[in-house]
Amino acid sequence: MSRSWWGWGDEEAQLGAAEVATLTERVNMLLPDHDLTDHQPPRPADLVLPEPRIDAPAALAELCSTTPADRLGHARGKAFRDVVRNLLGDVGHLPDLVVRPRSERDIVDVLDWCSGAGIAVLPYGGGSSVVGGVEPRFDGPSISLDLERLDQVLEIDATSRAARVQAGVYGPALEDQLRPHSLTLRHFPQSFEFSTLGGWLATRAGGHYATLYTHIDDLTESMRVVTPQGISESRRLPGSGAGPSPDRLFLGSEGTLGVITEAWMRLQDRPRWQTTVSVSFATYDEAVEATRAIAQSGLYPTNCRLLDPGEALVSAGVATGGLLIIAFESADHPVEAWIARATEIALGHGGTVEATRDRGEQDGDSAGTWKSNFLRMPYQRDALARRSMVVETFETACTWDRFSAYDAAIRTAAQGALDEICGGGLITCRFTHVYPDGPAPYYGIYAPGRWGSTLSQWDEIKAAVSEAIATNGGTITHHHAVGRDHRPWYDRQRPDPFAIALTAAKRALDPAGVLNPGVLIDLD
Repeated sequence: MSRSWWGWGDEEAQLGAAEVATLTERVNMLLPDHDLTDHQPPRPADLVLPEPRIDAPAALAELCSTTPADRLGHARGKAFRDVVRNLLGDVGHLPDLVVRPRSERDIVDVLDWCSGAGIAVLPYGGGSSVVGGVEPRFDGPSISLDLERLDQVLEIDATSRAARVQAGVYGPALEDQLRPHSLTLRHFPQSFEFSTLGGWLATRAGGHYATLYTHIDDLTESMRVVTPQGISESRRLPGSGAGPSPDRLFLGSEGTLGVITEAWMRLQDRPRWQTTVSVSFATYDEAVEATRAIAQSGLYPTNCRLLDPGEALVSAGVATGGLLIIAFESADHPVEAWIARATEIALGHGGTVEATRDRGEQDGDSAGTWKSNFLRMPYQRDALARRSMVVETFETACTWDRFSAYDAAIRTAAQGALDEICGGGLITCRFTHVYPDGPAPYYGIYAPGRWGSTLSQWDEIKAAVSEAIATNGGTITHHHAVGRDHRPWYDRQRPDPFAIALTAAKRALDPAGVLNPGVLIDLD
């Protein structure tokens, strides 16, 4: 398989003719006047790239690549705005070199060289950022530091159920190395196939599981980080009250304070039992209340995804006031009692059971349909982007007491922007994660764009929605990270004293300011 330089995933996994036909048929039903002309991505060989402005020292030269495919593939993440610019052949800023270290010593040498020469270093995992986190959006030379060669599980502590893992390992390769030991990290973000452990740690990634262990933070026992000022390695402990946590400084630091090279991760036994139930509701309000009751019940389902009517129709093919997908799994015991109680709660709020499915059954119901579409969504987005559609997501979180008003404010802002900028469009929502004190709503938009203008159209919509999120007290991101795209609103969300402390940490650890400039914090 070959990674796509311009869009999501592998080139061979792009939508086939039948999938494209189904997708365009749906768009035609909703937007019969939209121009669905396909715009093919350009070939890297046909693009004029600027020459690299730097040469690596002789000792590092063999680690470096300047091929067009490498430089283009590492220049951006996989957000809608990244895909559109690539489709338009808008090269923009490129890393001068792609550097693939073989060892931690190589990383130390690279940081020494770049700090002394004033060369920006952008740590790179799988490149699946959707917030501009890996993009050299600045003038001046830069390198993309790709950790893909550091991809091994180095040590397993079966007694404590933990493993020491290098940061460059991709999700599937990590699970392949843990499987012979009947263990799993149990962290499956939508980008699982194309993202790395280091990327998850650096962005505080959220996994597929909706309750309890939702973020990579919850699974981290200790970390090892290379900074320009030395190596930080925290002690392996199940918990500690010894001052502020060293790991918390680097979790979510997005490559601005150091390069994460390895971590001890908490593992779990591989599940043996799994059951899923789909419950539909006549109204969305009933569905939200049922979800809140389950989130506060102490049952902690593996999955607790609420799809609003639009999301249920688009991705699961179900016409309903709301579709709640609940799942439990365990390596230790059957889960019938837990699924029965969660279903009882849902029924008590007006729900109707649509289907129940155990592991191993065919994905023929709405939950299975949604799961299949969930994994194909990024490819569908790319196909629609090629056809002048504005299709993207934004995610946030708020407390339960404010959700109704918050949701209304976000939808009002988004719909107003869609109507003004695109002449209309559809907004959908699903809860990706739920906590006892609040949900993490994940909104999707589908709107007719104009070829050549879809980037500016999305930027205007994104700004309007982000302003509504900030004004109404939500978080600008629940699990997509800050990157460069969220900086204006993150700066407002972040307390001023914390900004002072973060700036001081940046200055102390990266005095030359070479690590991922423009992300999270700026030096004066």
